[in-house]
Amino acid sequence: MSSQVASHRVGKKLVDVIFGASGACNEAIKVHGAEKVTNATVGSIIGEDGKLACLPTMEKAFRGLKISDVAAYAPPAGLPAYLDAVIGLTFADNKPEGHIAACSTSGGTGALHMAIQNYSEIGDQVLTSDWFWGTYNPLCQEAGRSLATYQLFDENMNYNVKALEAKVEELFAKQDSLLIIINTPAHNPTGYSLTDEEWTKVLDMSKTWAAKGKKVNLMVDIAYIDYAGEKNETRRFMKQFSNLPENIFVMFAFSMSKGYTMYGQRTGALIGLSSSAELIEEFKNVTKFTGRATWSNINRGAQTLLTTIQQDSAMLAQFEKERDELYGVIRDRAAIFMKEAEECGLKALPYKAGFFISVPAKDSAAVCEKLHDDLIFAVPLKKGVRIAVCSIPKAKMYGMAAKVLKALKAVEG
Repeated sequence: MSSQVASHRVGKKLVDVIFGASGACNEAIKVHGAEKVTNATVGSIIGEDGKLACLPTMEKAFRGLKISDVAAYAPPAGLPAYLDAVIGLTFADNKPEGHIAACSTSGGTGALHMAIQNYSEIGDQVLTSDWFWGTYNPLCQEAGRSLATYQLFDENMNYNVKALEAKVEELFAKQDSLLIIINTPAHNPTGYSLTDEEWTKVLDMSKTWAAKGKKVNLMVDIAYIDYAGEKNETRRFMKQFSNLPENIFVMFAFSMSKGYTMYGQRTGALIGLSSSAELIEEFKNVTKFTGRATWSNINRGAQTLLTTIQQDSAMLAQFEKERDELYGVIRDRAAIFMKEAEECGLKALPYKAGFFISVPAKDSAAVCEKLHDDLIFAVPLKKGVRIAVCSIPKAKMYGMAAKVLKALKAVEG
């Protein structure tokens, strides 16, 4: 078959297992009814009533915006008040010493896009763990890079720092700079969070390579941080990023999607941190360029909403109370699953917080297909099955671990 697209675009086709699994679930709901179907595919918070959960204070503030704050363009880098606010939200009381700047992005995905475009070389490999959000792959491919992985957990189910160190050494043998993506806390898809001690080891390794003249770029994907625990406790590790060598550049992917239940408004930010003022000025220039060349500018209404909430102490207190309540719901759902998994012998991966729990499986697609017998719909990943505890009401969570184990045994024996 002939092709009209550019040669380097031939064969590009998005296969999204998450939306595919969600589609199959929706078809089952049409046949059997929503009350009989368990939807473990959705990466959004579904309330106990089975409907998309949106924070009431967010909705009220959003509906109260002036039309000029919704319809007008925002500057390519973002509204200054918004950028100041997201820096404060990213670090809370754990702001590291150094120079910091931010640029608005199209959600957390846009932040990742900016980091890959500007802090990895064309043709190089970008590194993340072997359990990862699948979109990391097309993000790298779209930019002319490829994704390399290291084993996330060791044989004792602890964070595998040695595997990370070995892979970094392998990649630095053939490239002079390296972008490392670490999704924590509340990792998608496992729910794992690195400890402060594990972060110390990651940074010690980074300093070792920096001393050898290599460029280390760390991207911390914090999309789920607002559902990972007390805000300062979950950000305590960030203090360790103070006064790093100039050739260790740190970035954070901030997203309004989860923390503000504004998934469809596609608003986020990339935050850059460096001991060098010159490198932060460079960060501001290249990210503004990339933003203008990619999406031109970002949703002004969502940016204004965030600053509206942040600047009203009473509104902010109510907003955080509502979000903490949602976090409690997700935490309770996950606790049910993990307790029952331990009781029935299902070996789920270590879970600390967040939207997802994962179960290793050799043939995840077959296991997910078998779960359809019980009208349970989950997402098959390369290394296992992802279960979205954020989307499953508590009543449906009871007994689910045993059903996953049953499907696993039916497929793998």
